[in-house]
Parts: sequence; structure tokens; C-alpha cells
Amino acid sequence: MENTLTQAGSLQKPELVNGRLRVAKAGQDREVRLFLAAVTVVSIVALYYLQLDWLKLLTRLPDLGKTFGLLALLDFHEFGLTLEAFMQTVAITVLATIYSVVVGLVLAAFGARNLMKNKFVTYGLSAFFTFLRAVPTPVWVLLALVCIGLGPAAGIVGLCVHATAFFGRAFTQSFEDVPNEVIEALEATGASKLHIFLSAVLPAAASQIMAWTGLRFEINFSESAILGMIGAGGIGFAIANNIQAYQFGAAGVAILLVFVFAYCVELTFTTIKKNYI
Repeated sequence: MENTLTQAGSLQKPELVNGRLRVAKAGQDREVRLFLAAVTVVSIVALYYLQLDWLKLLTRLPDLGKTFGLLALLDFHEFGLTLEAFMQTVAITVLATIYSVVVGLVLAAFGARNLMKNKFVTYGLSAFFTFLRAVPTPVWVLLALVCIGLGPAAGIVGLCVHATAFFGRAFTQSFEDVPNEVIEALEATGASKLHIFLSAVLPAAASQIMAWTGLRFEINFSESAILGMIGAGGIGFAIANNIQAYQFGAAGVAILLVFVFAYCVELTFTTIKKNYI
């Protein structure tokens, strides 16, 4: 058996580790070493390029602990305003997610290669999604701020642009996972493209759509909290203002609300995935 494995060249000699038989692939350790070496080289180049002042960094680290201590001294005097800003962030997240899901579903239907036979359309949409995702969300929000002005509307538009590209790409992959045999069988019966999409493709991809939606909702909420710091409204604006005014206790309350909501969202979608997906 050992000779056979050696001749095959794909497996190394079995090893007994903690009472269990471990068979490693030949060359696996070499690939790991190459990966670690590449990561090390890239890290060194990045550190050299940034020219970090390590002495200053080490001397300022204690201040970071002091700042967290000040944030922990929660101040609820402005809790009403903080709660209002927090609810605004939640509303922005919900609306941006809903709008981008709807638009993403439509675009993904045209981008899936098993539904749209025109390669120019599918490749064009794929490139379009890549372009929208390549530009960070804050850039889209800043562009929306120029056109719309300060406020939550710019946050919704900016989030929708990036999230639509995310959903478009993710849903396209989900639709393409549907076997071609199913689509061809329905086409043979004379079913229209719309009927095939609504009755076969969409139900088959429903679990993946729910999973992608839950993941993006968490991302949208996190980005909404950040985007408020650049004028898009919401809890981020309250956090930035409180920190700039050295009201760390009030900022700590806002950060705590963000954490609790994000944790509840993650727990909710984890439960849904476990029980229904």
C-alpha cells in the first residue's frame, strides 16, 4: 500500500497523530511555505512603503486604552437624539437593501448565461457590476451628496449603487446554478422566459437569495453607520460629532447601540439560515 501511494506521487507516508491516521498530500507543505513566503514579502514591502513611525505608535498605544475607557463611561443625557439618529440609520439600511435587491434581481435575470443567450449582454452586465463594486461605497455617497445634498437620501442612493452591483453578481451566480436541463425542459413545453424565471429559476435560487440578502443587510448597516460621518445622516453623524466635541460617553452609547443591533441582526439571520435555509 505504501509503495502504491509513493508511486502515485499524490500522497505521502501516513502518519499517526494523536491516535488518528493522517495522510498529507505531497507538495502540500511546499504550497503552504510558498504562501507564507509571499505574504511575508508583501507585508515587508507594504510596511516599507508606509514608513510607519513605530516608536510613536508604541508610545501612543496607552492612549487607545484610555479612549476606550472614556467610551465605557456611558452618558445618556442626549439619548433621545442618539436614538433618533440610530433609527435613521436602520431606515436607510432597510430601504437601501430592499431597493438594491429588487434591481439586482432584474439585472441578474439578464446577466445569467443560462437565461440570457446573448453573450454581449451577459459580459456587459458582468463588467458593469465589476465597475460598480470596484468603486467604494463612500465615493458613491459623496457623488450623491453633490447631486442630492446632505441627508439620508444620499446615503440610500450611494448604498444602493454598490449593493445593487453586489446583488447583481451574487444573484447571477445563484441563477446560473439552476441546471440547464430544467430550463430546456420548460422551453420545450413552450414556457416563456418570464414564466421560466418565476416558476423555476427564482424558487430554486430562493435559499441563496435569502442568504445573500442577510449578508448584505449586515454590510449595509455597518456602512450606513460609517457613511453618516461624511454627511449622509444617521448614527455615524452622531458618533463623529460627539467624538469631535470630546463627549466620549455619548459616543459610547451610540457605538453600543450599533453593536447591539448588529449582533441581533447576525443572530437572527444565523437562526434563519440554520432552520429554514
